Amino acid sequence: MAPSLAAPAVPDPMDAPAVRWGVLGPGGIATTFAQAVRHGTRSSVVAVGSRSADRAAEFAARHEVPRAHGSYEELVADPDVEAVYVASPHSEHHAHALLALRAGKPVLVEKAFTRNLREADEVLAEARSRGLLAAEAMWSRYLPSYDVVRRTIDAGTLGDVLLVDADHAQLLWPDGPARLSQPELAGGAMLDLGVYVTAFADHVLGGLDDVRATGTLSDLGVDVTSAFTARGPSGGVAQLWCSMGAATSCRARVVGTAARLELDEGGSFYGSACHVRLVGPDGTVLDEWVPEVPDHGFRFQVAEVARALEAGRLETWSVPWAATRRVMGAMDEVRRQVGVVYPGEDG
Repeated sequence: MAPSLAAPAVPDPMDAPAVRWGVLGPGGIATTFAQAVRHGTRSSVVAVGSRSADRAAEFAARHEVPRAHGSYEELVADPDVEAVYVASPHSEHHAHALLALRAGKPVLVEKAFTRNLREADEVLAEARSRGLLAAEAMWSRYLPSYDVVRRTIDAGTLGDVLLVDADHAQLLWPDGPARLSQPELAGGAMLDLGVYVTAFADHVLGGLDDVRATGTLSDLGVDVTSAFTARGPSGGVAQLWCSMGAATSCRARVVGTAARLELDEGGSFYGSACHVRLVGPDGTVLDEWVPEVPDHGFRFQVAEVARALEAGRLETWSVPWAATRRVMGAMDEVRRQVGVVYPGEDG
């Protein structure tokens, strides 16, 4: 019998409990979140908060959100909000997650979780002390495709995993979003794009040690391109890179002694439309998994948070705190070696 991919076991997001969400920061990623909540889950966005009352009102009107708040403090104090989605720039994740937790609200914090591991540990410690859920919105790790990868590896279908490689590059600099150029907003390729390759390799290998990185910096000192290797606990090697100065096909491979996985057909390796192929040593495609509904990919993280809240858990299965900490630590080391230091990080 020919080897085959493991089937995903991710529940239907429409079967998850309903949660009333408050969105902190009405930017582009918040739009993607709001659309996924509305069209892919039983949950709802009931409030949005911004430092600009006009921006909050515009977002609320566009997404049929009942209430718009002209401050983050008003949002987290809203009694109808059951959980807060933090969608502000990377530089603000730490402060805004703490703001919500101290108001008694569980949080789903957009990736990268914080600027660095120290900030992540402070957020997680606050969540633990208050008995509140805190989760990283690394949406790809909640997708069925990543579950196929994980279950196929765990079944031993690939043999011993020797290599993971992944690239994520988009042409976003110098003419892209201003936040990516600004050190004070924790800009650069690593936290915005490199988090995907780092999280994927961590998902496959279960940790990233012996990080060795190189890269190029912008005139303002953020990374335009970062490339690094790392080793997993069982000896598998990761080769990863990201850039905001060029575009690639955003592919990933997991290579084992018996077979390999290829993630690229249908879209980027981290996207909800991605196909997963099982390929034999001779190049024969042995099996392929194709998503049934390749849209509104954020719905899976929304649903898993809802299930975790109903069960009283403080973390999600797909992105447990240990995974967030490992990824943040690896990215800290990449930035250290490349030479990226954000304002306030050096003491």
